[in-house]
Amino acid sequence: MRILVVEDEVDLARTLHTGLTAEGYSVDLAHDGRHGLWMARSGEYAVVVLDLMLPGLNGYKICAQLRREGNATPILVLTAKDGEWDQAEALDTGADDYLAKPFSYPVLVARLRALVRRAAAVAPPVLAVGDLSLDVAARICRRAGVRVDLTPREFSVLELLARRAGQAVSKADLLYHAWPDDALDPNLVEARVSVLRKKVDAAFRRQSLQTVRGIGYRLVDDREHG
Repeated sequence: MRILVVEDEVDLARTLHTGLTAEGYSVDLAHDGRHGLWMARSGEYAVVVLDLMLPGLNGYKICAQLRREGNATPILVLTAKDGEWDQAEALDTGADDYLAKPFSYPVLVARLRALVRRAAAVAPPVLAVGDLSLDVAARICRRAGVRVDLTPREFSVLELLARRAGQAVSKADLLYHAWPDDALDPNLVEARVSVLRKKVDAAFRRQSLQTVRGIGYRLVDDREHG
């Protein structure tokens, strides 16, 4: 699951990147408003974490522009502007939640999870491919009703494959969605898929994770072969 952080305080942005990556998210960073708006338009993000006072274009205008364009990505405003009128303006221009600096990191993560759950009310709350299911909000995987313990990275890889069930997903796409920006080695994907096969396929005598030669991988419903 990918998150965009638009924050001009470089040290804070790096801290958020490190912390959210440890939580299993893939994180993109933008340090000015215009770049942040461009990335929010072009990327596939579960949530945007947005500062208000940004160079180039402020957070209020980013919120308003995204909503005018029909972009419904959840937005969490994270800012030092903590007046009630600041909060009201941010929410009125399209933000979904508001957290003032200095903030509690556990509260930030909990609010991000809450935004993902709300978004899941529109999208299917559980991704199912045959008897393999992924509860995206709770980050729980089950096969044939049996819970399968996955690391955050493994869950992210399987989530993208489940969202595109039956389709070939390239290693580059999996790297983009499940790893930090500096991860470029496709061997990372191969190693993670190898572990996933042991956990969700071999343990249940299944072959749902298929290799698509020259491209990447595909997740299919293979119950008839079980």
